[in-house]
This record gives sequence, structure tokens and C-alpha cells, in this order.
Amino acid sequence: MLNTVKNMNVHQNTPNRPISEIGEAKFESEVLRWKQPVLVVFSAAWSLPCQILNWALEEVLAACAGREKVVRINADNNPDLSMVWKIQSIPTLLYFADGSLRAKNVGTASKEAILSKLRSVTDGADSKTLTPNANNENEHRNL
Repeated sequence: MLNTVKNMNVHQNTPNRPISEIGEAKFESEVLRWKQPVLVVFSAAWSLPCQILNWALEEVLAACAGREKVVRINADNNPDLSMVWKIQSIPTLLYFADGSLRAKNVGTASKEAILSKLRSVTDGADSKTLTPNANNENEHRNL
């Protein structure tokens, strides 16, 4: 497995990556007030799991075709956002709909798992709102 990861060349620079990076200044307008569902990915450039997840995220963004939004937040550069949303490990994926946190996943996930969760949030199947400080037993469940 390790040799497979090494051969993946995860450090390759892809400057045309379509996933936009936002910070604290744009979080409210780009996530909380956004009309469509938003997948927020807390990550860091140095993290190998985050780098591996990037490939799945690019495929997720392509599959969304504008129906859902995907944004990245550098957890190192945005410690206040990381604290508010209780980000303790990266990558962490937060699924928002109607300005509310609907689901949270810590760790890597496949394109299919991410799309399934995003679509369930979009379709209202996961209509329960989580709060940043909620102690939800599903909060750290991998998809």
C-alpha cells in the first residue's frame, strides 16, 4: 500500500485545480449564505491524506456540475474557523445546506461516498442540523 501511495506522485503541483480556497473573511458569504449545498474541506498542504483526498474532490466537483459547491479551507491558516467547527483532524469534510451544518466526516473518503453524502444533504435526507459544538455520535463517522 505504501509503495502505491508513493507512486501516486501526490506532491505533483496542479495549478489549475478548480476547487477554490476560502478563509474566514469569505466563510459567511461562500458557505452560510450560499443558496446551494456546500462541501467544505478543511485540509493542509503538508498532509498526505489531504493530498490523496484532492483527487477524489476534483472528481466530486466535476460530478456536481454546479449543483453543489466545493470549497477548501487551509486549517493552518484559519485557526479560528477550525476552532469554531471543532476541526481536530484533517482532512475534515463539512456538508452544509441552507446555511446549516448537516453532516461531518473526518478522514479520507471515496468520490462515491462523498457524492452520496452530498446528495443526501441536497435531497434533504440529512435534514438534521448539527451545531459546531454539538456532541453528535455521528459527527466523526467516516462515510
